[in-house]
Amino acid sequence: MSDSVVIDAKRILLRYGAPINILDHVSDEDRITLARAIAKTNLPEREGRLKELLAEGGYSGDESS
Repeated sequence: MSDSVVIDAKRILLRYGAPINILDHVSDEDRITLARAIAKTNLPEREGRLKELLAEGGYSGDESS
């Protein structure tokens, strides 16, 4: 997988509200999967949907310790 794809995925997730401390725990593959899902979501729903997807993936913020 290309570094530019991983970087773009991270940018998309950050743009729509993914906390950087949580995103640091997300694998590159999961970042790409999440970014693809967000890209397919209607614009007004992206931030909320991203939060749902992060929670579903077990990235709720409790892992930052």
